[in-house]
This record gives sequence, C-alpha cells and structure tokens, in this order.
Amino acid sequence: METVREDVEEYSYREVRLPSLIPVVPEPELERETGERRRGRDILIAVDHGHNSKHAFDWALIHLCRLADTIHLIHSVSSVKNEVVYEISQSLMEKLAVEAFQVAMVRSVARIVEGDPGKVICKEAERIKPAAVVLGTRGRSLIKSVLQGSVGEYCLHNCKSAPIVIVPGKDAGDESLI
Repeated sequence: METVREDVEEYSYREVRLPSLIPVVPEPELERETGERRRGRDILIAVDHGHNSKHAFDWALIHLCRLADTIHLIHSVSSVKNEVVYEISQSLMEKLAVEAFQVAMVRSVARIVEGDPGKVICKEAERIKPAAVVLGTRGRSLIKSVLQGSVGEYCLHNCKSAPIVIVPGKDAGDESLI
C-alpha cells in the first residue's frame, strides 16, 4: 500500500498483482499501422461489482480497445487496509484482466484506490492521462441523479484530462455484448 500526496490531499492505493496466466506479449510489429497504434493507448476503466460496470467493461473491450492498448482497471473502496475488501476486489480485477486478454488481447494494470469513486477516477485520470475514461451508469432519471448525485456526472464535470465515456446499462435497451 502506498500513499500519494498531491497538493494538499492524500490518497491511498494498492496495486493488484494480476495472474501470471496471462503471457507477456511483445509489442506487435505492424508495418502499415501508425505509430500511435503500435505504441498503444492507455484506457482507464472504472469497475465495481455491479452488472452495469461489467457491461461498460465489455463495451470498452469490444468498441474501444485495440491491439497493443493497456487497460487500467480502477476500483474505489472505503479502505485499502481491509484485507477482506482487498481480496474480493483483487479477485474481480484478476477475472477482468484474464477476460480482457482473452477477448481483446490487451494488457491490464489494476489498482484499488481508497476514497470517493468520482474523485478517485478523476485523480487517476490525471495521473495516467488516458485516451478515454470508461464507466457504467445505473441509468437513473435526471431528478434522482441530481438529488442523489452520480459518479458519472461528477466525472463528466470534473475530469479534464480525458474524454469520458459513460456506457448506459443493459436495461437501456442494449443486449449483452459478449
């Protein structure tokens, strides 16, 4: 566990060791592709244990990721010191990393961060400088979203370093992607 101090605010995080089942893939040698595609992009995907988050993850793998990209999986928790929470979150990250490699052949980096989800996503986007930030939404009405607050809405207004992609849930009419 490490603590990062940016300006006045501190936040704690733990890197997740992803399974060694995923082979180390060398950079692809694509002669006809542009330099950006060869280097790959960083894509930040905010995940949790909900089905809308999984739907957003699947959407990103199918519609956004390409060979040589790196997916940064971010999960916000109340305390990174709680071993039970960490182990449950780690198993989620491992499962998603294996799926990302099997479906899109992309590399994954995972981090469990302590704090409010909206603030955590924006801070990590500032740190990573990704090509896009992907997160799911519950699809609440405008009134409920304003009254109760929304992580997607917070990120849309406060994350300036990358475009935000908010993927509506399956209930919005889209069938399962994978």
